[in-house]
Amino acid sequence: MKIVKSILNTGKVVAAIILLNGCTPRFKVAETELSETRSEVNYSNLDSWAAHPSKADLSDSVPQPLRAGFNRDTTVDVFFVHPTSYSEKKLMGWNANITDGDLNEKTDRSSILYQASVFNRYNVYAPRYRQAHIFSYYTKDTVNARMALDLAYEDVKKAFEYFLKFENKGKPLIIASHSQGTTHTKRLLKEFFEGQLLQHQLVAAYIIGIQVEPGYFSELKPCADSIETGCFVTWRTFRRGYEPDYAAAARKSLVTNPLTWTTDTAYAPDTLHRGAVLYKFNEVFPLVNDAQIYKDLLWVSWPDFPGSRLFRRKNYHVGDINLFYMNIRTNIDQRVEAFKRRLSKR
Repeated sequence: MKIVKSILNTGKVVAAIILLNGCTPRFKVAETELSETRSEVNYSNLDSWAAHPSKADLSDSVPQPLRAGFNRDTTVDVFFVHPTSYSEKKLMGWNANITDGDLNEKTDRSSILYQASVFNRYNVYAPRYRQAHIFSYYTKDTVNARMALDLAYEDVKKAFEYFLKFENKGKPLIIASHSQGTTHTKRLLKEFFEGQLLQHQLVAAYIIGIQVEPGYFSELKPCADSIETGCFVTWRTFRRGYEPDYAAAARKSLVTNPLTWTTDTAYAPDTLHRGAVLYKFNEVFPLVNDAQIYKDLLWVSWPDFPGSRLFRRKNYHVGDINLFYMNIRTNIDQRVEAFKRRLSKR
């Protein structure tokens, strides 16, 4: 789950290997008492946002092959919650400090550039938040881990409430997230959308990289196809034939195939793969992999891009979005068009 180094800082193929080499990290807890960052975040301050339409940021970046004819649609908002970038091996605090410049740069040059940019035909809002250290997902100290994740969620919730009150103004809404971000957006969807009027504004939720248990939502349903709205899509990506050694509770998840946008187990060939954006942001690699749902996982073939034969990892968690960059980007437009079409008929 850890992004070992910023993929923007190198143009070498080895960066793609790092990008896709998911691993279980090892941590050393500092001997000093773990510090906590409790001061509340002020979301009226643009510095509290990694991405915001009112400032220039890396979510605005468009891969060079897509720039011709690119134009924005400002009638739709995207609320994106980034994954864990607080992953140093020496754990000094359960929650990140959002004024940490180095950490913010790491977030921006990885998740905001390579993930949030998928959605940038529309207004992208991505809050900084006091994310829980990645150790929270592995420690046996479940009490402190839960407190750390709860604190992170409170920031995400506060940012979303600010966004609704001052920014959204009733526009169609896309919720998007990866990894720890999905841990929080699952809660956000239950609290603000299920059974609420806001559910009628939901184009779709792209909640990726963390299991979404069957029955977790009572009203929100997985999308049945590429144009259904008011629903969610989710997946976790692994090489075909590999099953992660997770606890049984973590092996229960709904899955969407991002090549077909269905939840069946039909095989989707790589001819349906529109393009991945990996170690060079301005290159789009098509036909990289196939995809098929297996149990609670998305299985894919060994990704085919220059230098890909060098890596041996089978967990493609960090590439959950990057591997399907163009398929996601195309599908967002399809759902927005369908949403607007249905809205016009009401």
